[in-house]
Amino acid sequence: MHGRSRKKYEVRSTKWAKWTSYFVLCTSYLLTFTLARDAHAETIDRVLAVVAGQVITLSDVTAARDLGLQAADAGSDPIRVVLSKLIDRELVMAEVDRYGPPEPAPEAIDREVERVRARFASPAAFEAALRRSGIDEKHLRETLRQDLRAAAYLGQRFPQADARRAAAIDEWMTGLRRRADVIDLYVAGR
Repeated sequence: MHGRSRKKYEVRSTKWAKWTSYFVLCTSYLLTFTLARDAHAETIDRVLAVVAGQVITLSDVTAARDLGLQAADAGSDPIRVVLSKLIDRELVMAEVDRYGPPEPAPEAIDREVERVRARFASPAAFEAALRRSGIDEKHLRETLRQDLRAAAYLGQRFPQADARRAAAIDEWMTGLRRRADVIDLYVAGR
């Protein structure tokens, strides 16, 4: 009986996640069409994807790229490359939240913030990048805290430090993508 109850719960939570994703998507479309109706309306942001109920916007992609949190590599479409990485990050964060690795030390978060700052020629350039991205240092710290938790989780789950680790993580990510509710709205050039 316990197995059946658990299965029923998993089915319900999956249905709930799907409905939540669809609700977020419909709400974003409704908001977009309402704003677009006014000829003088200004586009504030674009929803590029919804991953397990979490919205990823164009400004999220821009912030990740401009602050050096995600690299665009040598892909022909930098938005697509960074968006794909942010989708994968959201999938990993859902697993991290399920299994709850320990919180990183405040000093570790401070070091990560300093690493991001060091990518800029001056404090003013760093502040300008934050403003362009539409985030503040508190938001950056939270993002870096989450990244440290994800790294700790991956270190626990895949402790080997060799090529087999990369292959195991790739296989695991493929499984996460297959099981996840991902609505990818990005079309290059739009």
